[in-house]
Amino acid sequence: MMEDIVSLSTGHQASNLADNPNMHFSHLLYASNRQLRSAFSTLPRITDPVPQQPRPSPSYLFLDSPTYTKLVQSSTKTGFLIHGKLAHAHMIKTSFKPCLFLLNNLLFMYNKYGEIGYAQNLFDKMLKRNIISYNSLISGYSQMGRYDKVVHAFCQARMAGLKLDKFTYAGALGVCSHTRDVRCGKLIHSLVIVGGLSDQVFLVNSLIDMYSKCSQIEQARLLFETSTVRDEVSWNSLIAGYVRLGFDEEVLELLTKMHQSGLILTTYTLGSVLKACCTKNFNRFGKMLHGYIVKLSLDLDVVVGTALLYMYAKTENLTDAVRIFKFTTHPNVITFNAMIAGFLQTETLSTEYAQEALHLFSEMQRQGMKPSKFTYSSILKACIAVENLDVGKQIHAQICKNNLQSDEFIGSTLVDLYSYSGSVEDGLRCFNSTPKLDVVSWTSMIAGYVQNGHFENALSLFHQLLASGRKPDEFIISSVMGACADMATARSGEQIQSYALKFGIANFTIVQNSQMCMYAKSGDIDLARLTFQEIENPDVVSWSVMICSTGQHGCAKEALQLFELMTASQIEPNQITFLGVLTACSHGGLVEEGLQYFETMKKDYGIAANVKHSACIVDLLGRAGRLEEAEKFVFNSGFEKNPVMWRALLSACRVHKDAAMADRVANTVIELEPQAASSYVLLYNIYHEAGEDKPALEVRKLMQDRGVKKEPGISWIEVGNKVHSFVVGDHSHPMSQLIYSRLEEMLVKIKRSVLNIEKLPLSISKRGMIMNHHSEKLAVTFGIISLPESAPVKVMKNLRVCCDCHTTMKLISEVEKREIILRDVIRFHHFREGSCSCNDYW
Repeated sequence: MMEDIVSLSTGHQASNLADNPNMHFSHLLYASNRQLRSAFSTLPRITDPVPQQPRPSPSYLFLDSPTYTKLVQSSTKTGFLIHGKLAHAHMIKTSFKPCLFLLNNLLFMYNKYGEIGYAQNLFDKMLKRNIISYNSLISGYSQMGRYDKVVHAFCQARMAGLKLDKFTYAGALGVCSHTRDVRCGKLIHSLVIVGGLSDQVFLVNSLIDMYSKCSQIEQARLLFETSTVRDEVSWNSLIAGYVRLGFDEEVLELLTKMHQSGLILTTYTLGSVLKACCTKNFNRFGKMLHGYIVKLSLDLDVVVGTALLYMYAKTENLTDAVRIFKFTTHPNVITFNAMIAGFLQTETLSTEYAQEALHLFSEMQRQGMKPSKFTYSSILKACIAVENLDVGKQIHAQICKNNLQSDEFIGSTLVDLYSYSGSVEDGLRCFNSTPKLDVVSWTSMIAGYVQNGHFENALSLFHQLLASGRKPDEFIISSVMGACADMATARSGEQIQSYALKFGIANFTIVQNSQMCMYAKSGDIDLARLTFQEIENPDVVSWSVMICSTGQHGCAKEALQLFELMTASQIEPNQITFLGVLTACSHGGLVEEGLQYFETMKKDYGIAANVKHSACIVDLLGRAGRLEEAEKFVFNSGFEKNPVMWRALLSACRVHKDAAMADRVANTVIELEPQAASSYVLLYNIYHEAGEDKPALEVRKLMQDRGVKKEPGISWIEVGNKVHSFVVGDHSHPMSQLIYSRLEEMLVKIKRSVLNIEKLPLSISKRGMIMNHHSEKLAVTFGIISLPESAPVKVMKNLRVCCDCHTTMKLISEVEKREIILRDVIRFHHFREGSCSCNDYW
């Protein structure tokens, strides 16, 4: 193999190699050269200064600077970054000293494809740099959103004494536009004037854009009016600024002046203005502009027509958007993309609209059009909406066939597709195969982990994101806080909250909503209330989270008061809001109120009851002892085939010890869901507590015969930044001997303090039973040993707490003078001074 490569460096083949880079890549890729592999494996150090060494042995293939330049430029153009890296590795192994032009090409290649670490390493080792080097680095950091690094590179260029050009200043102004830092923007504006570049129309447009995005529209207008150089972009930038700030009259005035100044309102100009009108506030202005376009006979133009379609679709006027689409004589890919995107708007997304989008995608292909990256990214969202993984996999195959799987937008949507379908491993493969990971890709993967219950993996990936130097946005912070909420790890959640405060994203409503949920699920309802009070403009999610949280913590009346405040604030409740209200009524024993809210939801708000709402009503009636009424409701609800309904009724049968109805209900739920262990366990406990041992043993035997395994009870507590887990009779904890000894002391203390033996839990009155060693008792004991006396003991459990443990917790809180907060799979129990917040109604 090496001899074949050496032979390429002579004669006619060498000239072909320079003219045909693909030929060189082929030999580089397939050469089994141990030295090349070694070079590639040490790429993070590829720019280290090469010591003076003797000329390499003839086993190397020698290339000149023009050939290397062509190879790198070809790699940059085609997107095959591996080819460029191999060429760079070959330079190192052959001790080739690249010129500044070649180094700048390498720098541009790494920056373009997000390899900012390699780019910075290469830049640092360059002995000589020019302004192009700095501009390339500034561009790379701008694409990554690392605006602090852009400013640093800009300052380095100034300190190096280089003459900054328009691209350098434009990159710095772009940072000011994104960060809304008008003070820094004004400083750069001064440098532009001092540098004698104020007559560059390119920079004038960047300055207008910066001032308008920083809400300094008067300064932008002044610059526009006093500038001696301006073009269509200048007009469009100022117009977009006025539209963004809601000055529709000024927009009309500028359009008129632009036309009067002799500039032709081209299709691209009108399209740009229409895109700026894609908000509900500018619906009237957009329609006026539509009339003007019709008068100019430009409405049939594919560019303007697509812009009109996009405007109507974004403002949720889908009927008008469809009408424009049908009248477009020669729709192109962009037209189809706009219509597909219109059907997939978040506010109006439904299964019906998603199916329409899929039909349009099929029509595109029938007409012989080649879908773009945007097409595939959008249509994958339609597959998510209709929950059709099979169609999604077919589209994924088309994406791979067209070599588009490396696109970051498509990659993040593929992650969403597989994560929403429960295939988080496939989502991770798509994430790892995306070469240029942006913040959306990280958000999708972290959210996918959280959605599928892989909370520790979500936190681990979040730490990887921080280690990579990327700055997370409010959506990532919200997802990670959601993971902390489900794990009930308040300490980790507090650290993420501190991070959000440090980087100025803690006041986003989506972050505050997740923070509120995190505190509530971690057992601290007071901090959840405080977070809710700090939200400046709470939305429907904010109110719903607070209502659900107070209901789960046993504050039923407070939940109903919050609901009334919500409606008085003109915030319309949704399905989740009513679910929280009904749950609060169920836990609080507010039967009539719950039934009234159930009817209000259907009649006054037009919200159809789903199975969760209906199960709440069954639970509400069942807890109150109205078992026959609850059973009748199940048959009339339309969800009589759903095991959730019958399981709720079965739980009520256990509360009221109705073994006869329990036997009938259990047979129904077991028939509907024969492999669900919870139904068997409930029925077993009902028989066992009623003293009917023979039926109880028959239920256990039936579980064994059918291979149904009960989920083991696990309790956990967070102490000192570490989560400690326990199972029944657990001896794996390092402090297990001390835990059992302390638990025994407390049980003895309880027995001595309680004079009436009938009030004692069964596990204490009959010593030696396994209930003494239930997981929640071990976790609470560990918390009492490890935490200060002033700190409440917060324990989480994956199953419902049993009656014996519930009674024991009340007694422990009394004799130990400690507050105990226990979260089971249903609700929170706050034990204080011998009583529970549920008032034994659970």
